[in-house]
Amino acid sequence: MPDNEEQPTETLVIIATHGPEDPERASLPFVVANAALAMDVEVVVILQGTGVTLAKKGCYEHVFAAGLPPLKELVDSFIEQGGTLLVCSPCLSERKITRDMLVETAQPVKAARVVTEVLEAKATLNY
Repeated sequence: MPDNEEQPTETLVIIATHGPEDPERASLPFVVANAALAMDVEVVVILQGTGVTLAKKGCYEHVFAAGLPPLKELVDSFIEQGGTLLVCSPCLSERKITRDMLVETAQPVKAARVVTEVLEAKATLNY
């Protein structure tokens, strides 16, 4: 392929279903996401279940898992590298979390968007 043509971009979807109640499982999706972004893979992290609490302002700053970087560092790096953060709208509603309570980069979505992201991705991981 000539140098001036762009190669197709691969996308990885990571579905994260754990929040601060399980720091290791909350952090691992972002460890993998950052590694993929460093490899020029587009990454979409979808927070579902209790994982949506990580998108609340001030929450992920207080999550620490032994042996892993602080979740704040992982999420900040993920966002800085261009990762996409999607959050399950029904899961937010169930927990009475409103849009204004979310970090700026979090995008509330419904099931159809999740299905679209998964179908268009090269691979999907679930944590």
